[in-house]
Amino acid sequence: MAAAAILLLTVTGSLLGLTLVPQLIRWNLFRPYWFLRRREYWTLLGCGFVHADLLHLLLNATTYCFFAFGLERVIGDLRFTALYAIGLVASGAGTWLRHRREPDYASLGASGAILAVLFASIVYFPRQPIVLLPLPLPIPAPWFALAYLGYSFYASGRPRGRINHDAHWNGALAGLAFVALTDPSAFAGAWRAVLH
Repeated sequence: MAAAAILLLTVTGSLLGLTLVPQLIRWNLFRPYWFLRRREYWTLLGCGFVHADLLHLLLNATTYCFFAFGLERVIGDLRFTALYAIGLVASGAGTWLRHRREPDYASLGASGAILAVLFASIVYFPRQPIVLLPLPLPIPAPWFALAYLGYSFYASGRPRGRINHDAHWNGALAGLAFVALTDPSAFAGAWRAVLH
């Protein structure tokens, strides 16, 4: 239920911002330089419910759908919501640290929170395959995650638009830390599944 509500809020907020209410995106942009100076505290969370364009929204929503619903069934609504929020805040905190002296820097999107979900899901389902169209071959989830982080590292060195590629790393680490703190035995289970 929580995973569906988060998806609905994200898609609705993004589509409204991209079509009828463009000021919704401007109002929720996360600007590290202005975060404390102008007290734009809501943007730490608000930026996760708007996206730069339809492709950005589609990629994030697709990745989210691959991982969120199965993970929510295992860890429950409350822990899933906490994981998502922690991923969003952790990715924003990392962005603030890196870009807090850049007045023109702004970012948006749910990527950090989604990477927290993705990496937590991989701990619980390490053998889960991912199928990326148009490729007909399933990719093991851990390989997909590593490739995604590799792309994020590449893209963060070539910033375009307002997509926060730096947030991916912080979100991934937040997801792993969340599982380690709330269910450390899951790592042992993941290790056994990978070895067998």
